[in-house]
Amino acid sequence: MTTKMTKTAQAISLCLCLGAASLTTQAATIGDTTVKFSGYIKADAIMTNYSDGTLASGNIGRDFYIPSLTPVGQNDEGTQFDAHIRQSRFRFTTSTPTDEGDTITGVLEFDMLATPNGDDRISNSYTPRIRHAFVSYKGWTVGQTWSTFMDVKVLPETVDFIGNTDGTIFERQPLVKYTTGSWEFALENPETTITPASGAGRITADDNALPDAIVRYTHSADWGHFAVAGLVRQLSYDDGVDVDESEVSYGVSLTSKIKLGKATDVRLAFNTGSGLGRYLALNAANGAVVTPNNELENIDSMAYAVSLHHKWNSSFRSNLTYSAFDADIDTTLLSEGSTEKTFSMRANLFYQPTAKITVGGEYAFARRELASGLDGDMNRLQFMLKYAF
Repeated sequence: MTTKMTKTAQAISLCLCLGAASLTTQAATIGDTTVKFSGYIKADAIMTNYSDGTLASGNIGRDFYIPSLTPVGQNDEGTQFDAHIRQSRFRFTTSTPTDEGDTITGVLEFDMLATPNGDDRISNSYTPRIRHAFVSYKGWTVGQTWSTFMDVKVLPETVDFIGNTDGTIFERQPLVKYTTGSWEFALENPETTITPASGAGRITADDNALPDAIVRYTHSADWGHFAVAGLVRQLSYDDGVDVDESEVSYGVSLTSKIKLGKATDVRLAFNTGSGLGRYLALNAANGAVVTPNNELENIDSMAYAVSLHHKWNSSFRSNLTYSAFDADIDTTLLSEGSTEKTFSMRANLFYQPTAKITVGGEYAFARRELASGLDGDMNRLQFMLKYAF
């Protein structure tokens, strides 16, 4: 047993040291548990020009597209060039059989995106972060992974980290989920984002007493799949002085992936609700606003996305993506500087010279509009090389 564990540790250590030089997923057995190591190394080069300003060095919007960060109403500056490897990730997956004939699955995954430390001056070193850490057993999933309100299967293939960001639900968080057949039922970690009575800014309240409740149904067929998900949650804010309020938030997500022959598919998403806040468009609008009476009023929003994927041959493939976000901004409560609408469109081409390496290029155009009517544009050209192992 000791010898087997030592060989396993050596195999995993060798995989970690070799990195890009390794062309196979490392797998080993520790007792009854199979351990696999996988992931990818991705290098990005990004050239961005904004019509109404710029993003400062270290701003997360320079690493990937975030709708609410497109500058508006500032002085025009020149094109910015950025290069990073922060999306690179590594993943450990374990599989353990039980005496009853079932399987326990564990996943632990890291990357370096959206983490502090490191800069462009000397070392470009960044802190790893946990993406996924969960256990699955007999229909139950416990730990941190994709929210049940999110349909990962309709995310487009883009050089950008997300791609259809304006129109999609995007959330990873701790949860308890039970899956039976086509149904998923989950209780997930809550959080409320609030616009203060000033009408501008963001308060991350962390005052929730109840988890978010989510139900999803997915119908799968030869032509693809269709899914509908519902969300009910509590928006809560207690400042210890004037405000101690809660509101009910709800949302609906409709998604589908439709195959158009062997080489083409279309991916669709429509999301709407009251107080969706952080779930939609990377929190482009908050969940609620504090009224002059120190009460909470939900902010309504809706968004949609469509993406067309096509394989030209065994080596080349392309994607066209459009996504849009729209918040119901009441300027008697919210600042005219609040994000009211965003949209983005992107086109890309991927080339795969061998099974483990992908090279891609993508052009993206995005626009952000404020409640005042002012708007700003983003033009971005991005290239990547990814080695999957």
